[in-house]
Amino acid sequence: MLAAAVIFINLALIAYTIGVWSEKRSGELKMKHLVFFGFGLIFDTIGTTFMKLLADSPGLNLHGITGLIALILMFFHTVWACVVLWKKKENQIKQFHKFSLIVWCLWLVPYSIGVALSFIK
Repeated sequence: MLAAAVIFINLALIAYTIGVWSEKRSGELKMKHLVFFGFGLIFDTIGTTFMKLLADSPGLNLHGITGLIALILMFFHTVWACVVLWKKKENQIKQFHKFSLIVWCLWLVPYSIGVALSFIK
């Protein structure tokens, strides 16, 4: 199960990174970016679920808290991207990448903590 968790978390990193940076490069939010955000969210949810099942302690630690916050932010980010695309307001479509980059950077915090913890254990 650990291998599956690691694979899904890394798939989340790949999908989310492609979505965020291709949106940044294109200069506007498009449906294909939303698809990558969605896959990132799905992969992260699956990987996080596997990791939670493998966790030694039932309580939350720094990694667990930041991971939960990041997952909630990813969900909000993906839903907000749907709203922005649905409303079709040009200004929001062109400025959405700023929000995407913030969420992506915050998502990297628990990802990086997880990588660091894998070297400690």
